[in-house]
Amino acid sequence: MVRLPVDLRSDTTTRPTQGMRAAMAAAEVGDDVWGEDPTVIRLQQRIAELLGKEAALYVPSGTMSNQIGVRLHCHPGDEVILDSGCHIYNHEQGGVAQLSGVATRTIDGECGVMRLEQLQSLIRPDNQHYVRTRLICIENTHNRGGGRVQPIEEVERICAWAHDHKLATHLDGARLFNAHVATGVPLTQLAAPFDTVSVCFSKGLGAPVGSAICGPHDLIARAVRHRKLFGGAMRQAGILAAGALYALEHHVERLAEDHYRAKQLAGVVEQTEGLSLRGGPVETNIVFIEINPKLGTALEFAAAMREAGVFIMVENSRTLRAVTHLDISDDDLNHACHALRNAARGIRSTTVRTPVSVYG
Repeated sequence: MVRLPVDLRSDTTTRPTQGMRAAMAAAEVGDDVWGEDPTVIRLQQRIAELLGKEAALYVPSGTMSNQIGVRLHCHPGDEVILDSGCHIYNHEQGGVAQLSGVATRTIDGECGVMRLEQLQSLIRPDNQHYVRTRLICIENTHNRGGGRVQPIEEVERICAWAHDHKLATHLDGARLFNAHVATGVPLTQLAAPFDTVSVCFSKGLGAPVGSAICGPHDLIARAVRHRKLFGGAMRQAGILAAGALYALEHHVERLAEDHYRAKQLAGVVEQTEGLSLRGGPVETNIVFIEINPKLGTALEFAAAMREAGVFIMVENSRTLRAVTHLDISDDDLNHACHALRNAARGIRSTTVRTPVSVYG
């Protein structure tokens, strides 16, 4: 039997399970632009309930939910403060500027973790020469921080300070469920400090499409208009929403398996000469691997892995990213670890193929 490739590029590469496909096929639908799709309505109610927010809006992607979040809190000429490695700043095409006329001010957090002391002097004076500081965004877990979980005590300090100074707060919680499962901190507590929260159903939860933005009724009512403007209003979207609902019901607690496998992979990295971890111990499902120059470039290393049937993402010339997820079994992980050791020993193809990078 031919082995399927082991795809560690991202947790966005998961395919719907048979149970999820059945739920999607059986979904009751209506026209969601008219607010008449019952499955979308159930999903929105459920995710708002889980996060302790008044309302939620289903959107096609995490990028859209983040961009809606920024637009809800800011006007052209306003400024958002965020970590220099975060998704909103690096992987959304500068959308805050292109779509909403908003400026960014970045802070270098430690593996994506900002501290209150870094922020306290950053609010611009009320002066015609300056942009208006209006919003702070935090990403949890932090992708480029190696799946780092934001310390809840620090998050609460930052958001309390922000609100004291009349700043809004937005959480990019694309992998918030990973943070919840890794720490045991309730979702409501993780979401509570923020005015709006974005969560993704198509990463670790394994749904094929969609994210949600959650917050107060008045903001989510405005978000409907922004979703329409950004091209995200969908018709019989219940077919997609059913996959997200199934994921919420069946795929949350199993995220612990992904975390366990990621830590196993990290252990192999630490034991393999020429490889090291970037960003310290692995906390969730993301592993960043630094390649010693003696082993060649990250692109060459990834090509060797690909020849062995393992797909891994090239972050830069020296760094690879591996992400465990729903479609990675123990056997897949063992195969990936074997391929990793062999690539580090110099067992590689003479032909270098360019791997496909999937960001998210």
